[in-house]
Amino acid sequence: MPLPKSLARFNRALTNKVMGPIAKVFPSLAVIHHVGRRSGSDYTTPVTAFPYRDGFIIALTYGRDTDWVKNVLAADGCRLETRGRIMEMSDPQFVPTAEGLRAMPTLVHLALSRLNVEDFLSLRIEEPV
Repeated sequence: MPLPKSLARFNRALTNKVMGPIAKVFPSLAVIHHVGRRSGSDYTTPVTAFPYRDGFIIALTYGRDTDWVKNVLAADGCRLETRGRIMEMSDPQFVPTAEGLRAMPTLVHLALSRLNVEDFLSLRIEEPV
C-alpha cells in the first residue's frame, strides 16, 4: 500500500526542494531527471536508489501511479544523478515485491516492509553523461 497522496504533495512542495541538492551527492540518494509526458517540461525528483543488476532499483513508496514514474515509463528512461555522477538510464521495469525487498539493504528492507511498500522500479545504466 503506497504512502498517502497528501504526504506526496507535501514532499513535492517542501521536502523535495531541500532534499534535491543533498540527494545528488549523498550515498543511496539520487535525483531522477525526467521530462513531463504532456508538458515536455524538465522535472527532478529525489529518490532512494540502490545498485541493482546493471543499474539501480528504486522503492516506489507512493506506488506506481506517480507522475515521475509515468514520465520515466513514457520516455523509456531518464537521467539519474547520484554521488556527483549523472547517468543515462533506460529500460524501466517493475520488479516483483519479494525481489525488490531482497535487493534493499536490511534496514531499508525492514522499513519498507513495515510501510507495506510493494512496488519497485529498476533502471539500467546506458552510459555516464
